[in-house]
Amino acid sequence: MLKQSTYAAVETLLERYPVLAVCRGDLRAAVETICESFRGGKKLMTCGNGGSAADAEHIVGELMKGFLLPRPLSESMRTEMERICPHEADYFCRNLQGTLPAMSLVNQIALNTAFANDQAPDLCFAQQIFGMGQAGDTLLAISTSGNSANVLYAVQMARVRGVRTIALTGRSGGKIRKLADICVCVPDDETYRIQEYHLPVYHMFCIAAENEFFGEG
Repeated sequence: MLKQSTYAAVETLLERYPVLAVCRGDLRAAVETICESFRGGKKLMTCGNGGSAADAEHIVGELMKGFLLPRPLSESMRTEMERICPHEADYFCRNLQGTLPAMSLVNQIALNTAFANDQAPDLCFAQQIFGMGQAGDTLLAISTSGNSANVLYAVQMARVRGVRTIALTGRSGGKIRKLADICVCVPDDETYRIQEYHLPVYHMFCIAAENEFFGEG
């Protein structure tokens, strides 16, 4: 059971964007899945194309450092820093922040271009998941159409590797709707408007996870 403040992030989103109420069940399920991965010491992976690639990067930026809440280091981590690097420990402790482990599959430029050139361009994301995906991780796959081949292949490989999958897409859901474990289909059909809804949705995911692991309750 997650904290009340974690679920409250979903309801706050729906108060601001009532049109997204049709997604309530999937939004709550997505939050639960993401938090379960983090609680198990696993990671969130993200992928997408074009504007969705930028969104995939944006999400990682909000999770890997403080977003809305302070993220103080644990006493055990402070003690370890003081033991290993006593001269720098104070600087580290004052500036480093607690993190929620996340990585974007779109920013591996050398790997993606090498694999696209040598093997198959539409399998770049799948190759990364094949190499780095672990059971208990979560993949957040973003596709406004739900039909992007490289994203679909990533979801399929995630299932092979035991990685849970959340799709973020448009009204129809496209092909990804039947492949992903959870599919958040925002209620629009125009690409730029779908993307406009995606931003507050994934911000909510980040807020909810931060509340769960760094909030009061």
